[in-house]
Amino acid sequence: MKVPHNMQFNTIKHWLCATVLAMLITNVHAETQVKFETSQGDFTVVLYPERAPKTVANFLQYVEDGFYEKTIFHRVIRGFMAQGGGFERDLQQKPTREPVANESGNGLLNETGTIAMARTNDPNSATAQFFINLKNNRFLDAPEGQAGKAGYCVFGKITSGMDVIKQIGVTPTGYVGRFGDVPLKPITIKSVTLLSKVADK
Repeated sequence: MKVPHNMQFNTIKHWLCATVLAMLITNVHAETQVKFETSQGDFTVVLYPERAPKTVANFLQYVEDGFYEKTIFHRVIRGFMAQGGGFERDLQQKPTREPVANESGNGLLNETGTIAMARTNDPNSATAQFFINLKNNRFLDAPEGQAGKAGYCVFGKITSGMDVIKQIGVTPTGYVGRFGDVPLKPITIKSVTLLSKVADK
């Protein structure tokens, strides 16, 4: 039996719609995103495993372990950055795994709203702590054309909740014991969750 012309067109149209939908779903799942729930509000970060594979894998392992729950933003410098992920509310530092190799020469820049690994003067000393850039801090990038010079590795960017980050960035700070630039009202990280897992529930 001959298929009517309009039925052929509808079949093709449905196939195209299904194909486009499948492509969109694939693109959504291709992004690695995490959600931070904090006492100040929530924000979402997209991660870049293709640019910083070791760093992202390290960070996601801490997420998977629930390491960040009840840690705080312990260092906030207005107009610069907000650092967290290593200390609990009483400013006791949590034990971490071994440091991760520095991947700062990955083309990602320390610009407003990006998340990067905190470290000591040793380029390969980053463990669990991270910071969020409150402005463009390009002086933290790996110097171009200077072999062996390392910057601070950017591995993600805020995709929603930047208003929360701005609030964190202007919180009053002071000294607590030997620590400076500590928010006087603790900003607690309640949880960090891989969004694909949220969607699966």
